[in-house]
Amino acid sequence: MCFSEAASFGSGIVLAAIGVVTLKITRNPSHLVFAFIPVLFAIQQISEGFVWVILQHPEYARWQSIPIYVFMFFAHIVWPFWITLSAWLMENRIVRKKILAVLFCVAIVLSGSEVYYMLLMPVGAEINGHHIQYLFEYPKTYLIITNIVYGLVTIVPCFISSIKRMWLLGFCFTASLLFSALFYQSHILSVWCFFAAILSIIIYLIIDNHQKLGKLLIKI
Repeated sequence: MCFSEAASFGSGIVLAAIGVVTLKITRNPSHLVFAFIPVLFAIQQISEGFVWVILQHPEYARWQSIPIYVFMFFAHIVWPFWITLSAWLMENRIVRKKILAVLFCVAIVLSGSEVYYMLLMPVGAEINGHHIQYLFEYPKTYLIITNIVYGLVTIVPCFISSIKRMWLLGFCFTASLLFSALFYQSHILSVWCFFAAILSIIIYLIIDNHQKLGKLLIKI
C-alpha cells in the first residue's frame, strides 16, 4: 500500500477477513477461483507491509528481495491470468466463454514473459515520499506492450462476463487504474494494487448475489 507499513498490514488483515467470508458463502465450485481473489490481495498487501519494514530498517536488508518478489509475483504474474481464469470458469454463455478462453491464453503468455524478465532482470524497491516505488530494468518497448496487454486481460473480462455486477468491478478497476496513472505515475504499481484490493468488497457482493439468485431459481 502507498502510505505506511501499518496501513499495508491493516488492509491485509481486513482483506483476509473479507476473503474468508467470501469463500464461506461460495457454494459453486466454478466460483472458487474468483472468490479466492480477496485472500490473494491480502497476501500481496501483507507482503508490501514487509517491504515497508525492511526498507526502513537497514539491518534487515539481506531479506529485502523476498517480500519484493512476493509482491511483484502477484502484481505481474498472478493477476493477469487469475482474473481472466476466474471469469472464464464462471461464464456459462458459449460465445463469451470462448472469448474469455482466448484472453486467458494471452494472459498466460504475458505471465510467462513476466516470469522470464523477473528472473533475468534485477528487481528492487525504494521509499519515495509516502509511497513505495518498485524498480525494474525492463526494455521500454516491452513495458509499453505489456502494460496494454495487462490492462486488456485484467479489465476486459469483467465487461465480457455475463455474471451480474461484474461490469461494476471492471468499471472500478478501470477508474482506479486511470486515477493511479494520472496522479501516481511513478508509483502506479503499488497504488493501483491497493485500489484493486479494496474492490474485494465488490467481489463479495457478486458472489453473494449469485448465490441468492441460484437459491431463488432452485425454489422456482
